[in-house]
Amino acid sequence: MKDIFLTIIPLAIAFSADAFAVSICKGLCVQKVKVKHSLIVGLWFGLFQAIMPIIGYFLAFSFIKYIEAFDHWIVLILLCLIGANMIRESFKKEDEEECNISFGIKSMLPLAIATSIDALAGGVAISVDGINLWIAITFIGTITFGLSALGVVIGNKFGKKYKSKAELAGGIILILLGIKIVIEHLFF
Repeated sequence: MKDIFLTIIPLAIAFSADAFAVSICKGLCVQKVKVKHSLIVGLWFGLFQAIMPIIGYFLAFSFIKYIEAFDHWIVLILLCLIGANMIRESFKKEDEEECNISFGIKSMLPLAIATSIDALAGGVAISVDGINLWIAITFIGTITFGLSALGVVIGNKFGKKYKSKAELAGGIILILLGIKIVIEHLFF
């Protein structure tokens, strides 16, 4: 149970930060948010955030015997790179974004894939850290669903104010998780 609170939940929150930020943008585009808007965005992002770690997990197991001695360093590098990129993105000044009010497959599929690529590396981290995959993806998918659905409403009510803060927090959490994994492998 300790691993759930120290690893899976922060990992899920960090991975959902991109989806949360994009959800805020979707909320900005809609004149009047309906429950179905939040549900559609939450389902797309939650589902893809749950699928990508599965792919990463099984990819990691196919080559784990070759990287066992230094796998924790690989996870640290991956999480730090993803986290640093999220932090960099949080400080970027954005021009007026083109607003896409569509919630159809042509709009949501690319967004769901783009916001869940970092979760692929998360699957590698999950395999290395020995966390139960099914528990992890349940938390990741559920937390992403909830935050994404909420993001649509927040975006509609409060605008771009929280987008960069979500990305910054997610990046910091990923870097800290990478450091935690290396410390555990080196000292425990």
